Amino acid sequence: MRLLTLVTFIWAFSFSLIGVYLAGKLDSYFAVLVRVSLASLLFLPFTNFRLPAHFKLKIMGIGVIQIGLMYLFFYQSFLFLSVPEVLLFTIFTPLYVTIIYDLLKGTFNPLYIATAVLAVLGAYVIKSSQINPGFFTGFMMVQGANICFALGQVLYKKLLENGALEGIKQSTIFGYFHFGALMISAAAFLLFGNIDRITPDPTQWAVLIWLGLVASGLGYFLWNRGATQVDSGILAIMNNAVVPLGLIVNLLLWGKEISYTHLLLGGGLILLALWLHKMILERKTDFSLH
Repeated sequence: MRLLTLVTFIWAFSFSLIGVYLAGKLDSYFAVLVRVSLASLLFLPFTNFRLPAHFKLKIMGIGVIQIGLMYLFFYQSFLFLSVPEVLLFTIFTPLYVTIIYDLLKGTFNPLYIATAVLAVLGAYVIKSSQINPGFFTGFMMVQGANICFALGQVLYKKLLENGALEGIKQSTIFGYFHFGALMISAAAFLLFGNIDRITPDPTQWAVLIWLGLVASGLGYFLWNRGATQVDSGILAIMNNAVVPLGLIVNLLLWGKEISYTHLLLGGGLILLALWLHKMILERKTDFSLH
C-alpha cells in the first residue's frame, strides 16, 4: 500500500495544476497529447520490443482505456467544473473498481462493496456543503473518466494475477501502456484539437512536464504496480484517498475555502473504511457469493 500512498500524494497536486494553469487556457487535447508523449519517452529506453505481439496489444489496450480515454474525459470536465467539484465527482471510482473486479472474477463480495461505499461517503462528506448545482455535463465526463481509470487498473491487476507477467520486469513492458494512450491521444488531437491554443507559456510547459514525467510516467507505473500488491478492496478505497489531499493542496497553495469540519469527518470515514477492510482480511472470512 506504500506505493499507492506515494502516488496519492503526487496526484493530489495534479487536479489543482490542471484547473489553475491549463483548463480553459490551453487546448485540452494538446495538453493530453503532450502529457502522454512525455510519459512514453520516459519508458522508451526500458521497453522490451521483443515481446510477443499479442502481449504488447494487451498492455496497449489497457493504456488506451486507463490513460487515453480517461484523460479525454478528465480534461474536458474542467471546462464545466471547479477543481473541488472534479475531486468530489471522483468519489465513485472505488465502487467501479470493486464492481468491475468482482464481475471479471465472477464473484460478489458484499463487505468489499460496503467498505467502498463508506469511502465514497467519506469523500462526499468532505465536499457536500460546497456543491454547485447544474453541472451534469461535467459530472458525466468525470464518471466516464472514473470508469476508464477503474477498468484499466483492474484489467492490469487481473493480467498479473493470471501470471501473464511472470518473470518479466514491469518496467520493460509499461512503455506499451503509454504507447496505447499516445495513439488515441494523437488521434483525438488531430480530430478535435484547436491549433490556435497550443502555445504554452513557460509556466504551462513546466506544469505539462511535471504532469507528463512525474504524475503520468512515474505515477501510473507505481500505481498499477501497487495495485498488484493489494486486494481489490484496498485498491478501491485508496482511489478516494486523493480527495482530502487534493482539497488540502487546493486550499494551501491557492487559498480555496474548505470546511475543516467536513474534511475531518470525511477523512475519518475513509480511514475507518481502510481499518474495517483490514479487519476483514485479518479474519480471513470469505463472504464472497459465487
